[in-house]
Amino acid sequence: MPMYVFLCKDCNKEFNIVLRMSELDKGGIKCPHCGSEKVEQQVAAFSAVTSKKS
Repeated sequence: MPMYVFLCKDCNKEFNIVLRMSELDKGGIKCPHCGSEKVEQQVAAFSAVTSKKS
């Protein structure tokens, strides 16, 4: 499952959460710091580890 980064608009704290894409589409994400639903998804870096050497 992918990890998403959110920023809370009320307390201005960033947090990570692991969600299925279907859960992300449903919405209702709450800030774990203050409980607000005024959160905005942030751009996150992505990396993959493979066993194949290039």
